[in-house]
Amino acid sequence: MKRTILVLLSFLFLTYSFKTYPQKKEGSSTKEKKSTKSANVSILKKEFIIDGLNDISHKIWLYLPPNYHSSTENYPVLYMHDVQNLFDDTTSFVGEWAVDETLNELYHKTGKSFIVVGVENGGEKRIEEYTPWKHEKYGGGKGDIYINFLANELKPFIDENYRTKSEANQTAIIGSSLGGLISFYGGFKHPEVFGKIGALSTSFWFSDKINTFAKENGKQTNTKLFLLVGEKEGNAMVPNTQNMEKLLLKTGFPKENIKTKIVTEGKHTESFWKAEFLEVITFLYNL
Repeated sequence: MKRTILVLLSFLFLTYSFKTYPQKKEGSSTKEKKSTKSANVSILKKEFIIDGLNDISHKIWLYLPPNYHSSTENYPVLYMHDVQNLFDDTTSFVGEWAVDETLNELYHKTGKSFIVVGVENGGEKRIEEYTPWKHEKYGGGKGDIYINFLANELKPFIDENYRTKSEANQTAIIGSSLGGLISFYGGFKHPEVFGKIGALSTSFWFSDKINTFAKENGKQTNTKLFLLVGEKEGNAMVPNTQNMEKLLLKTGFPKENIKTKIVTEGKHTESFWKAEFLEVITFLYNL
């Protein structure tokens, strides 16, 4: 019985890890779900084809704070992946994170504001975008190209066109599952760009090379890291996350700069990450 449950959990985990986002076809049913994204979320007119990655034109979604146009403030920025899941039920896999509603409520309660830059994944190409190394069975391995695009092309574009706090200690990279893996990799690869990392339900299992990478790059005295994992995610997610924390601390990563949260009922789902998102940014930005 236990073996059957473990197999089922592993199947569900892989389903979420390698999910794709099919495009809606023209002429589809008029009984589509109503868009749930807030008025202060938009899609940039400029799209990006990432050189060397694939031929997909990546759309960028932008969340601006409720007071953006009525102020002259500069804002910290969260760079996030899988944007199809962040703001809108109509584009989400199985429910959105409600990042916009959460941040709007945070602003109205506390006055704290953020810009969010969300990058659409490449659908069936998602796995190659979010994995720094190849897997013998699942392929992938072009994540370094994707991260370099974020650091060297997208961030400079955002900083030039919007009122951002561009320093590393004001810039976060956040994602879940394979998006957590690429966030972890991106933050440690470019600590001068991304000073804060939200690695949620991270697919550390994808490649053993992540351990060598962490040993070589883990001694970052200024980086802040939030590791989240649920006990019902399967695929050795909890021990993998705990082992990564131990490895980083042994490498010299400051204990006060890392938080690892293990949630008893946590599953590998958007609803889990939605529920934990506010705590992630609260830790990263000392809200």
